[in-house]
Amino acid sequence: MANYEEEQRDELEALESIYPDSFTIVSTVPTAFSLKISTEESILDADKAIISVTLKFTYAKKYPDEAPLFEVLDEENFPFENTGEKLEVLVEEQIEENLGCVMVFTIMSAVQEFLNQEDDRFKQEIQEEEERKEREMIEEQERKCAGTKVTVASFLAWKTDFDLKMQEIESQKKKQEKQTKKLSGKEIFLQSGDIEDESALLAGEEAVEVDESLFEELDDIDLDDEFDIDSDS
Repeated sequence: MANYEEEQRDELEALESIYPDSFTIVSTVPTAFSLKISTEESILDADKAIISVTLKFTYAKKYPDEAPLFEVLDEENFPFENTGEKLEVLVEEQIEENLGCVMVFTIMSAVQEFLNQEDDRFKQEIQEEEERKEREMIEEQERKCAGTKVTVASFLAWKTDFDLKMQEIESQKKKQEKQTKKLSGKEIFLQSGDIEDESALLAGEEAVEVDESLFEELDDIDLDDEFDIDSDS
């Protein structure tokens, strides 16, 4: 007949020796205890958040022939939303596979490996994301340096648009030259903007008054009498 109490007592002593910093007795009747396990701290990244979990186990009266109860007490820095769910499934599978044998150390070893894998997967995703951003930055810089690649089709489209613009400019130039040739010198001078009105040419000059009576007296003068003109000369 199996001595369940002795097997349980021996396992507790072994667990306390293996996990001296995290093993804690929660109760004696029924026998319950907790264990905390964490990922290892990286020497190269001491500030990195450590993933850890605390599990509570309660022995059934006939453990290990009966499955122990377990409870997840604390989850710290789990990297993915489904990490907790996957952890519980893992523990249940370990209990089922090891029923009939003391199993807590086996369960905790599997949990340790699982947390390490989750940590590695998380770091891999971060690295891949950083590499993706770096590639995008390099490609963007290359596009800026290389400019737009010229193809036969793009060149022909550009050439057509360029010719149309040059024709329009030439047409405007000829039209302007034609209008300029029709203007007189005076009109061109006035169009220059320096003089806005023809009357401005006389601006600032004093008015000159003419005595018309002086010209009326000329009518009374007989030019033949005043001057002896030799018709033969």
